Amino acid sequence: MSPIFGGNNLASGWITTPVGPVLVVATRLNWRDILGSIFVRCAMGRMQYAVQPGLYAVGAPCADSPVMVSANYKLSFDHLRGSLAGIDAWILVLDTRGINVWCAAGKGTFGTGELVKRIEATRISSVVSNRQLILPQLGAPGVSAHEVTRQTRFKVVYGPVRATDIRAFLGAGMKATPEMRRVRFNLADRAVLIPVELVIGFTPIIAVAASLVVLGGLSLRGYSLDRATDWAPLEAALALGAFLVPVILVPLLLPWLPGRAFAVKGAWLGVLLAAILCATAFNGQIHLAGQLELFGWMVGIIVLSSFLGMNFTGASTYTSLSGVYKEMKTAVPLQKVSTVVAGLLWIAGRLTNI
Repeated sequence: MSPIFGGNNLASGWITTPVGPVLVVATRLNWRDILGSIFVRCAMGRMQYAVQPGLYAVGAPCADSPVMVSANYKLSFDHLRGSLAGIDAWILVLDTRGINVWCAAGKGTFGTGELVKRIEATRISSVVSNRQLILPQLGAPGVSAHEVTRQTRFKVVYGPVRATDIRAFLGAGMKATPEMRRVRFNLADRAVLIPVELVIGFTPIIAVAASLVVLGGLSLRGYSLDRATDWAPLEAALALGAFLVPVILVPLLLPWLPGRAFAVKGAWLGVLLAAILCATAFNGQIHLAGQLELFGWMVGIIVLSSFLGMNFTGASTYTSLSGVYKEMKTAVPLQKVSTVVAGLLWIAGRLTNI
């Protein structure tokens, strides 16, 4: 298990401990780290972007230095070590299978069992004299603090939500202010999700657009390549637009879109887009193959926008795991049926337009 650009760029030396040498990691991120973060934000090499679980050192920690716990998702690890410049500390990295703290806590990999296992595997009790572990607050759902203490005699202390507050948290005697406990999901937090969805959805939407272009040659008189070519630019543009607009606007407009469920929020944006399409079609600004195809596109846009909106549930503070399951149980069947309806309307519109 290693980062995309290799693990050697993490090291700035070694420190001798009672259990053997421990890698000292740099707190200043280099160009490989920055480039790697850009790549992973674009879903490139996402599941391989991890560091080896175990014990690491920052600065020149001693037996009394604080112990931070992190996931082995390298982006999480980099955020933490980058916030520890000038601080002597230990970092205990759990094996979360390359998943960030919040998601891993929900999945159980950033959990009590793994924490206890990693404490024993690293023999950290022989390295530090203090018996406190500072866990990120977002890891709390996966960890039973009293059970960790019972099994290991280490006390769990929950640190701030953001790694950038670690310095202030330690300076205040490991006491978090209400602001440190507050989980934000502001415009920047939402915007950073867009590249991943763009990359993940790009290949499928290109395949859909290509299929629509090819099928555009259908009519009751048979198949015409010229007909497909004539309609190709419009069909491709509509397909790409139906994908790009929701992927970009749903996260940006999330707090203001009506509804509680993400599928509903996305659907409302789809309704707006469908209304715009309808208006431009009736005004003669674009020319579709009749009203059936127009209705097919309108339904399809609403469904796609609803589906893409629902994709952001896992990255949001607006919902819970149980809420996501409940929403999907209702939304996905409706989306499937609506997709079939949209497809039938589109095909009927193409066939009947001669």
